[in-house]
Amino acid sequence: MTGVQATAAAALLLAGTALGGASSARADVPVVVATIKPLHALAAGVMAGVGTPDLLVQGAASPHDYALKPSDARLLDRAGVVIWAGPGVESFMPRIIDGLAGKARTLAMIDAPGVKPVPIREGGVWEPHEHAHGDHDDHDHEEHGHEEHGHADDGHDHDDHAHDDHGHDDHGHGDHDHDHGAMDGHVWLSPANARAMVAEIAHVLAEADPEHAARYRDNAAAYDARLAKLDQTVTAELAPVKTRPFIVFHDAYQYFETAYGLAGVGSVTLNPEQPPGARRITELRQRITDGGVACVFAEPQFDPRLVKTLTEGTSAKSAVLDPVGADLTPGPDAYLELITALARSMTDCLAPGA
Repeated sequence: MTGVQATAAAALLLAGTALGGASSARADVPVVVATIKPLHALAAGVMAGVGTPDLLVQGAASPHDYALKPSDARLLDRAGVVIWAGPGVESFMPRIIDGLAGKARTLAMIDAPGVKPVPIREGGVWEPHEHAHGDHDDHDHEEHGHEEHGHADDGHDHDDHAHDDHGHDDHGHGDHDHDHGAMDGHVWLSPANARAMVAEIAHVLAEADPEHAARYRDNAAAYDARLAKLDQTVTAELAPVKTRPFIVFHDAYQYFETAYGLAGVGSVTLNPEQPPGARRITELRQRITDGGVACVFAEPQFDPRLVKTLTEGTSAKSAVLDPVGADLTPGPDAYLELITALARSMTDCLAPGA
């Protein structure tokens, strides 16, 4: 092979790796698959310099109604570690978990040590800081059957996420402590939870690939520091708008709201796979008018016409929130870019007089 040919071959190899054509930079590194971009970013941060995880749900596809392709099934069949959020997010995953038994270590991030799940909120309208709610008969109960809850404690107490003491003796996630049917699966939208996930991913990869254990742990420590700094920055950015009421498209942002003390008061739809009925629209329009809602947020994965219907003839503005980072380039920076984009969109839309 000539020098030119060798250079071309090396370039093709690097290009294939960068485009996701290879799961890992080395054949002896476990094949790691993450379902959604935020979790893929956390795994990529832990694996930096060792390998590259594969991403299952690409582009603007929603994990709530994702249809598994034959190529996805082949990828999962080769996987050594599969990272997913939980049944409340990737509705397609529970039916294939049994098929992965004995082939791959499956990590539901809602179960990661140090992650603090909270119950799904009931109804399309809620009071963010009230623990004693009134009669919920006004809600369209045919669209949900979830428990009510109060907000969890603020997510900024990172001492609860001491990563050296995760109780890792039992990693068999078959026996879950959480009732997934009642828990909010969007756990990655709390940077505090993300820090716990990074520690768990590093721990599992170190077990699966002892040769690179030190590198995984070092990467996790560096990524944790970035997440802590991100948390501080976002706290300061959102402080001026934290009391401004808003409505989101679907209830994906509870962890983000709780972490930063934000005033979310409702969601357009209870189930992103089902459009809201006329009664729900009427209820939310009344909420916008009576509650002084400053902004209604759409999502790129779903039809924005519903948001236009809600805000028409009101003083509420509209903007877009993306809980999975559809337009972000996959990689370790995607998680930080996702949280930064959420904070920026909220600040821009909620700022008085903006």
